[in-house]
Amino acid sequence: MEQVFLIEGMTCGGCVSRVQSAILAIPRVESVQIDLANGQAKVLSEEKIAPAELRTALAPLSHYHIIDPANSTATRMGEPTATGAFQKFWPLILIGLFLLAISSAIAWDSPEPMRRAMEVFMGGFFLAFSFFKFLDLRGFVRSFSRYDLLAKQSSLYAWIYPFLELALGFGWGFAGGTFSIALVTLLLMGFGAIGVIRAVRQKQAIQCACLGTVFQLPMTRVTIIEDLLMVIMSLFFLIPS
Repeated sequence: MEQVFLIEGMTCGGCVSRVQSAILAIPRVESVQIDLANGQAKVLSEEKIAPAELRTALAPLSHYHIIDPANSTATRMGEPTATGAFQKFWPLILIGLFLLAISSAIAWDSPEPMRRAMEVFMGGFFLAFSFFKFLDLRGFVRSFSRYDLLAKQSSLYAWIYPFLELALGFGWGFAGGTFSIALVTLLLMGFGAIGVIRAVRQKQAIQCACLGTVFQLPMTRVTIIEDLLMVIMSLFFLIPS
């Protein structure tokens, strides 16, 4: 019989090979076909394979997680459960809290505390996010190219993207919210949001590359909110007060 499972964490052909070998090691499994783009594994076996068996087989490979779409409407739609979402997005939440605390402390005595806090927050955001991308630049390029509209057409853009974020981080931190920096941020994050929205609407079971490949973040509405928040903050510096 044939079963379809969703697999989180695969980003390249090497991931496919490792996952495929692990699943084929299960005695009753006859063949495994993996669709990297959709994160799906079609398992052909003599009898039904329980998701727990696949999780056990993948246990030594801690980066990959099996989801049985037949038993979870939420995960089939690309939305993790409430508990799972909190656990998966905790690194993102923690980074946001740290940036909020640091930017508030730095801007406390500033003549324009709100403006300065936003500048520091934006600078810290881009520096932190580019840092995690540089930890596995090749892995980021593979993940990013699966959903970003421009990166799909040109891998060069995916390679350049972390450097753009790094430059924006220093720009927001040292030059502040100038018109040109805010405009580049608006274009970069606004265009990126289009690819994210498209991926979420198509319910693609793919990994978000916002924190590179260090953390296994699923592509959900949280990613859309993150991009749109940066767009809104950029508009604050572009619209005359």
